[in-house]
Amino acid sequence: MKCSKTIHLVRTYCTKVLISPVIGKTVSYRKEVYSQGTLAMSESKYAAYEALGPFFEIIMEGLRGVVDGDHYFDTIAEDATFEFLYEFPGWPRTIRGRAELMTAYSGYGNSIRLRSADKLVVYHADNGRVVIIEYEVHGKVLRTGVPYDNRFVSIITVADRKIVHWRDYMDSLAAWNALNPRSS
Repeated sequence: MKCSKTIHLVRTYCTKVLISPVIGKTVSYRKEVYSQGTLAMSESKYAAYEALGPFFEIIMEGLRGVVDGDHYFDTIAEDATFEFLYEFPGWPRTIRGRAELMTAYSGYGNSIRLRSADKLVVYHADNGRVVIIEYEVHGKVLRTGVPYDNRFVSIITVADRKIVHWRDYMDSLAAWNALNPRSS
């Protein structure tokens, strides 16, 4: 594996070439590893989503150079499909379209406020058309003050420099426990 390192959120690039036993072809991927950092939320038109700022920032960092747009919502195609491959009460398994996603995210700040996001790892596959990102978010549940820490893996398909498909995995037990703390 070849690696090079640049200083911007301490980013390390690695490229690895493998022979896939499944398809019998050479498969290469690029992996980027980031340490913690913060970026400013730039678009005032998205001020209602401020509680999600660290999530937007880490996603934008993970998709740097792959998508067009100044804000997370600007990177999403109008007809994109989002699949959430976990069960969480009140959250849909599938969302179709940017407008529907924005509606779903609009109430997030009423329950949870994120303070940071970190441990970003980025993998590029399918000639850059697919980006797989791992990351963590940290915040608190507003109703109780209980810490909220969660891990995610998102598989993102890009076409014409816009997100067209998103498959999301998270630690749903961590979310459930934060939102439903046990009384002692």
